[in-house]
This record gives sequence, structure tokens and C-alpha cells, in this order.
Amino acid sequence: MDVKIDKSWYNELSSEFDKEYFWQLRNFIHSEYKTKIIYPQAKNIFAAFDLCPFDSVKLVIIGQDPYHEPGQAHGLCFSVQDGCVLPPSLRNIYKEIETDLGKQMPFSGDLSRWAKQGVLLLNATLTVEAHKAGSHQNKGWEEFTDKVIEILSKKKENLVFMLWGSYAQKKGSVIDAKKHLILKAVHPSPLSAYRGFFGSKHFSQANNYLISKGIEPIDW
Repeated sequence: MDVKIDKSWYNELSSEFDKEYFWQLRNFIHSEYKTKIIYPQAKNIFAAFDLCPFDSVKLVIIGQDPYHEPGQAHGLCFSVQDGCVLPPSLRNIYKEIETDLGKQMPFSGDLSRWAKQGVLLLNATLTVEAHKAGSHQNKGWEEFTDKVIEILSKKKENLVFMLWGSYAQKKGSVIDAKKHLILKAVHPSPLSAYRGFFGSKHFSQANNYLISKGIEPIDW
């Protein structure tokens, strides 16, 4: 696996690519793609970074694992490729946007349009074996994405972080709340969305914060 990532991110993360854990991760991923069906396609592993360069980041949403069924994952958390049925969590995200902002739910689950506006859609783990949720956890991706969050918190100001569920909130524990807006809620999964995700108004809160800092809001 060659590290083909947006240049701005490569400059920020270059020291990570030389570390022992990343070399082990690289060898593991290379072997997995050669011998198994892995999602997303190799060219999309770093799609979240390629669509949202470092200098463009306004807002970060943290997910856990890529989708593991055919045709879904394309490198952005919660997002699926055009033509896929909307996954339950994404449907609930759209429902909350509809309630919060009055925007009608779109047919497409492709969130590339958010990424291009400065939303980093970051999964903690960037690859997965087909039909095996969590199969690439604890192989090194989490250490890499922890570093991404740490660098964003340290080097940028006035970002919005959306941390949905205990996993994302724990992963976001390094974020400096004095410099950034941290929005927390339960996960949008059908198992938990009714316990505080619905009605959280994260999308309007995020845009109001960005506007208050003189930053262009997100067209959700």
C-alpha cells in the first residue's frame, strides 16, 4: 500500500508514515488487499483527506468502521456510494437535519458534498474485510487517526467536532475545548438516536458557531 494522500495532509502526517506501527499496518493492509475482499477500494482509503485538505477543514465528524457490504464504503464515515440504500444511522442523521434546518432528506447517501465544503468525515479505522465488521480494528489505524485529531486540535482554531456515541467521545478526549466547539450526543443508530441524537440540533449549532467566527457555514 503506497501512501497516496492529499499533499497538505502528507505534510502534516509525514512523521507517522515512518513509524514502526505504520509500517506494520502498511504490510498488513497490503496483504489483505491481495488475498481478500477489502473495503473501501484501495484508491479510496484516504478519500476523506483527499476531498477535505488540511487547510480546508472546518468541521470533523468521527465514525468508527467503514461499511462492510458491497458497494457501500468509499472512504467517508457514515457515507455510502450513490445507488445504495441509506443505512439506518445516515437516515437518522438526515432526519435530524430535516427537523433542525428544514432541509428535505436527499435520496443520495454520498456525503462527498459535505467533505468538499470542509467536513472531515473521519473513520477511526479506514479499512475493513467484507462482511466482517471491525475486522481491521487494533491494527494501527486507531493510532493514526488519533494523531489526525491531535494535530487538528493543536494546529487549527475554531473547528467544530461532532462526537456521536461513547466511542467517538473517547477518541475526541484530546480536543482542546477552549479553541474548538465540541458537540456531543448519543450515536445516530436506531438503537440510541431517540435518547438524545434527535433534537440535538448539532447542525444549526455548528453553523451558528462557524458564522460567529467569520467562517462560511456548511450547506447540509
